[in-house]
Amino acid sequence: MGTILSASDITKAFPANVLFEGVSLHMEDGDRVGMIGPNGAGKSSLLKILAGLDSPDEGEVVRRRNSRMVYIQQDDQFHEGATPLSAVIRSLEQDAGMHSDPDTSAAITLSKLGFDDFEKPVHELSGGWRKRLAIACAIAREPDVLLLDEPTNHLDLDGVLWLESFVRQSRLAMIFVTHDRVFLENSATAIMELSKAYPGGTFKANGNYSEFLRRKEAFLDSQEAAESALANKVRRDTAWLRQGIQGRQTRNKTQVEAAGQRRDQLKQTRNRIAAPEQRTAIDFQATERKTNKLLGLHGVTKSMGDKMLFESLEVMLSPGQRIGLLGVNGSGKTTLLRLMNEELAPDAGTIKKATDLRVVTFSQHRSTLDLHQTLQEALCPVGDMVEYRGKMVHVTGWAKRFLFEPDQLATTVGNLSGGEQARLLIANLMLTPADVLLLDEPTNDLDIPSMEVLELALLEFPGAIVLVTHDRFMLERIATEYLGIDGHGGARIHQTYEQWTKARSMLDDRTQAAVKPVRSASDRGGAARTRKLSYKERREYESMEQSILEAEEIVEQLEASAADPDMVNDHVKAAEVYGLLSKAQEKVRVLYSRWTELDAIESNS
Repeated sequence: MGTILSASDITKAFPANVLFEGVSLHMEDGDRVGMIGPNGAGKSSLLKILAGLDSPDEGEVVRRRNSRMVYIQQDDQFHEGATPLSAVIRSLEQDAGMHSDPDTSAAITLSKLGFDDFEKPVHELSGGWRKRLAIACAIAREPDVLLLDEPTNHLDLDGVLWLESFVRQSRLAMIFVTHDRVFLENSATAIMELSKAYPGGTFKANGNYSEFLRRKEAFLDSQEAAESALANKVRRDTAWLRQGIQGRQTRNKTQVEAAGQRRDQLKQTRNRIAAPEQRTAIDFQATERKTNKLLGLHGVTKSMGDKMLFESLEVMLSPGQRIGLLGVNGSGKTTLLRLMNEELAPDAGTIKKATDLRVVTFSQHRSTLDLHQTLQEALCPVGDMVEYRGKMVHVTGWAKRFLFEPDQLATTVGNLSGGEQARLLIANLMLTPADVLLLDEPTNDLDIPSMEVLELALLEFPGAIVLVTHDRFMLERIATEYLGIDGHGGARIHQTYEQWTKARSMLDDRTQAAVKPVRSASDRGGAARTRKLSYKERREYESMEQSILEAEEIVEQLEASAADPDMVNDHVKAAEVYGLLSKAQEKVRVLYSRWTELDAIESNS
């Protein structure tokens, strides 16, 4: 492997803020570097500098001769009336004269990334497919290094899984900024954190996210040891400098300068050690309600247009219950939250709430924010004090809890970054005591330290939580159970994330089996026409539907047993039931696969 990109002592600053200074990075062919860091550290700015879209104030970026760097920004922007084909062709036009047949190159790239309809309007694509199209526009240009800025933001889990698979299988060198810890664990060959907590502004470790955390902890421990040793030297220096007149006359000038350098070094070390401690202080208020049944959905049905989202849904929320809501984009997750907070009414069924129930909602669209307000007005609409847990807190102190500096209070909300807007929403939610928290993608734009604090706050919240997030790490840490919406009108409670993925796989098999292959004229002739079901295969084919129904009934019985709360206390029986459930689900998958195979033979005979 050869060096493809090297950056040395890069510095970038704005008039009132130094983003980073002294940053260095070395990349070779095939490297996949995950870049993390607190909000405002300058990750996007560094990516643009590496891509050649911006220039550093100081330092140098050296790229291999004739290498191409392609940057994919956070929010995709396609021209009006764009289709996948026209979008990729337009991207290729940036490299004038480099592509002899742009139409063919675009079509080949789209096919490789799974596109079937090249002429479908882009505005009709889901978030996941728009991100896939943005990547198609980039890789069609045959880059040597692909730079992705927050590629997992606003994707559903299916989109994140596809992106993860693409990154792992690609041979391109990549740098991607993301706060998705599972994505980093599964995709990165090295992690680099951009933060003022480190000498040179960065800390890089080869390996996945787990290895990075291990190496980071060891480094921070060594920093604290170095700080302690340095502090002892400075104390001795101070005592020496305070000696009498006679001692000062015989002092060596070099020794005095060295003592001053050690004081400066100690100050810098202490500032770096303190940097990771600057975290958002998140702590949701709960009411003192003792009610066991907070919110219940009974036989709830909801459709949008001609699409059935879910039918006869039964859900009961109780204190301490934390439901992870799963489903692809458009399956109805946000709609279900809006039903729970009474923004929408069900088509059928009832929603019963405890008396004076307090429901607090975090909307991923941030529609509750007034972009024209100042930060101070948004945090404290009246006066300069906010009431939190029965005490009055000055707006400046309240802002600092969420890492806002006093000079930011006059900034309009529209000029805040995505992460800052997310922190503002959380600050407002914390002022309202709640029985139920409805959280729709609360992690979008949050850095990893803020997500860790949010997770702790949610774990300590005594009320009920319904959580929508594509962050698998947070889901598995927070959720006590999962409600999966399959996108075809069905919804079911699952005890684990793995149960949901198996159920999705079975549904996909069932959907494929229900769709008979379309035959072309050429398919109807030749050897394919002479292949017919044997007597034994026909008997198998005719009884297949009944076999599948029986197998699915067994799966449903075992799932009901696995969901029994008493099962948790009997580990031996639980292990037995889970083992039987896994075998039963596998049998259903095999039956569907065999049915598809036999059905294809019958259709072509």
